[in-house]
Amino acid sequence: MAGKKGVNNHEKRRSPGATAKRLAGLLSPQRLSGRRLDIGLTTNSRITAGDNVAEYRIAQVNIGRVKGELDGPVMVGFVARLEEINALADRSAGFVWRLQTEEGNATYLRPYEDQRMLLNMSVWKSVEDLKHYVYKTAHAELLRQRQAWFDKLDAVYAALWWVPVGHIPGIDEAKKRLVHLEEHGPTQFAFTFKNVFPPDEEFQRGIDWAGFVACGVR
Repeated sequence: MAGKKGVNNHEKRRSPGATAKRLAGLLSPQRLSGRRLDIGLTTNSRITAGDNVAEYRIAQVNIGRVKGELDGPVMVGFVARLEEINALADRSAGFVWRLQTEEGNATYLRPYEDQRMLLNMSVWKSVEDLKHYVYKTAHAELLRQRQAWFDKLDAVYAALWWVPVGHIPGIDEAKKRLVHLEEHGPTQFAFTFKNVFPPDEEFQRGIDWAGFVACGVR
């Protein structure tokens, strides 16, 4: 039986449960709204042509539904710290890449039909580097205040996965990783900080990377 595009063809899929069905309108890949995206590397991205393609980096995506308009009073505390926190990521050990527009962040992207849904994505050299940035830097302060700015989602809102060195994940790929984690729990295809799967060479070779829509394409 042929596998779903972007999913390892050797992995046996289970029928989505009730929880997954609730995600139909939230996490199902949709055509990106608005203008054509032009997503590039940040100025200090550390991807180089000489990197060994047999090595892997860790990618992460997290989504959230803001409680108000970004230019409104509810979100003022969050918006005020965006530049600081993004700059912190750019200079952190192990940082490789993050999703952004020319404004310097990803908050202007609207990858879901729900216009209050935001998506953040980045790539790091290791799980340890990413985990340190998330929980051991000023970024942790924003996590502690998350409920002030974001609604509680009754769904998976963050996922980790391995990518070959030099691969830049697109929004389509990130959405599929989230859906897969929701439907199947942590696997090689998508996992969490609590359940990290070391990269499996055979599994990675079985992924249909061409089945993902790249950044820059609606």
